[in-house]
Amino acid sequence: MVFQAIGLMSGTSLDGLDICLAKFEKQNSTWKFEIIKAETLSYSEHWENQLRNSIHLSAEELLELHSEYGFFLGKAVKNFISKYNLQNIDVIASHGHTVFHQPQKKFTLQIGDGRAIKFETGLPVVYDFRSQDVLMGGNGAPLVPIGDELLFSEYDACLNLGGFSNISLKLEDRRIAFDIAPVNIVLNKLALNFNQNYDDKGDLAREGTIDTELLNKLNSLQFYSQSHPKSLGVEWCNTNVFSLIENLDSKAFLATFTEHAAEQISKVFNQYQLNKVLFTGGGTYNSFLIEKIKEKTNSEIIIPEKQIIDFKEALIFAFMGVLRINNEINVLSSATGSCNDHSSGVIA
Repeated sequence: MVFQAIGLMSGTSLDGLDICLAKFEKQNSTWKFEIIKAETLSYSEHWENQLRNSIHLSAEELLELHSEYGFFLGKAVKNFISKYNLQNIDVIASHGHTVFHQPQKKFTLQIGDGRAIKFETGLPVVYDFRSQDVLMGGNGAPLVPIGDELLFSEYDACLNLGGFSNISLKLEDRRIAFDIAPVNIVLNKLALNFNQNYDDKGDLAREGTIDTELLNKLNSLQFYSQSHPKSLGVEWCNTNVFSLIENLDSKAFLATFTEHAAEQISKVFNQYQLNKVLFTGGGTYNSFLIEKIKEKTNSEIIIPEKQIIDFKEALIFAFMGVLRINNEINVLSSATGSCNDHSSGVIA
């Protein structure tokens, strides 16, 4: 069986829309993949502001944005297909953009109506991957472990350094996964104080001085002592992290928060005695953060080719779309905490 699928991913760090066309081939029970074309479409100032402020909109305004963003995604895919003259695409899988994520209250919301993408492209679309899992008692996250299990099984663990750091690993023949700590969602916001969209290579943090009192407060947050499965959202950062940074020099906070993220990540590596860990996501380019993690663990850190660093999540959502249209399991309950493994996503 051979499938071609496009995956769309917009992360909480708002650095753009990742679009990835990949080919998936199943031989016996083994899946293989090849990334054919992939690119990141940077958000205009309008879209970045719209998405960043979506959490504050009224219900009516949010519904309007849900539709508008869906058509934006559809046009983006249509242009991508036209630009590279792509053909024989079986499905588009869209993660959407997360506005609310409160699984303990049984809801999560990713905007970007998949039906609008279908109307723009004329192709089948799978979207809203998280809601079903939340209704089944899960965290609705992380979802990529199914791809780690079936496409990247040669590594002991896969770590994604995006808006949040999350990890997926095999424990006693079950794949577990959970969010570890915020990363770029905090560092990027602080970098804006220096008129930068992100802390390039961690250079700003490198110049800061660690605030030990603040570091201890961060490390003692209740989330870190909870057992998996567990996940983080923007709301958690607003309540627990950003409330701590008033009257603090930004470089000091960047240095302290980078140290905090490195401590939490390496603590997990050491707890599970991980040998080879695949690193992906934008935070992989933060060399200061990588240095800090290496100082605190003996795990071998594998940094792959740029295409995998940048597009692994979009690749796996494309894969989840393929699994969904074949009614195969694409969400693992051992990773999310839901009552069963299941095939998730609304098909348009």
